[in-house]
Parts: sequence; C-alpha cells; structure tokens
Amino acid sequence: MKMNIYDKLVKLSEKSLKYGDVPVGAIIVKNNKIVSKSYNKREKENKIINHAEIDAILKANKKLKSYFLYDCDLYVTLKPCEMCTKVINNARISNVYYLTERLESKKEYNKTKYIYQQNLYTEKCQKMLQSFFNKLR
Repeated sequence: MKMNIYDKLVKLSEKSLKYGDVPVGAIIVKNNKIVSKSYNKREKENKIINHAEIDAILKANKKLKSYFLYDCDLYVTLKPCEMCTKVINNARISNVYYLTERLESKKEYNKTKYIYQQNLYTEKCQKMLQSFFNKLR
C-alpha cells in the first residue's frame, strides 16, 4: 500500500527530532506528484533559514528550474512562521495545507530595530530599482 502524504509528513517531522529541532516536515506537490520534501534542519546544519518549508521550496526550485512554483501545493505539519510565509508567497505557491496551528503563547524574542537611512544614496538606489522594474514591464 502506498504511504499517503500525511504519513510522509509525520515521518519527515520525526527526522527533525533526531537533531533536537522543532518537528516539522514539508512536502511540495505538483500535478499530484511529490516534487520535493524536507524537514527542519536548523540545529543539524546551524543555519537559521533551514526551515522545512524553505528547504522544500529550494529543492523544488532546482527540480522545476524556476523560482516560481505556480500550480504547486505545500503540505506542512505546522502553520508556517512569518519568514516561511513570505518565502511561500514569493514562490507563488497555490495552496498551503497545514496540520497544526502555531502556539499562541510562543514568545516573540525579536529585538531587531529597523531604521530608515535616508541620505544621498537613497535617490540613487530608488532610481536603480525603478529602472530595473520598468525594464521588466
């Protein structure tokens, strides 16, 4: 009997536990076929961006030879965090199916301040960006 996608998700998330990481598994599907799969590897590889969703997206990008993942669905064991949500949206994934909600009680530890630095380089950077996007359209 073929293992269903949710069984595979659970098996993937269990791999995260071996490395003391949050147990999350992710699978990307296109046309009812698995394109890529991954699990959290932040602790294993000491990289802050090695969330299951992002790793699965990078693998799908490579396999499909595109950074846009149109007509792809993401299955994940935990509702994606803010970072992953941004990457998912930028990848143009059609649907995200998740099995568990994020804990409301989880504390936000981010103390980073974002400070706008308007100076003589601001206008140059704005023009460069405008020119780039004008050429695309």
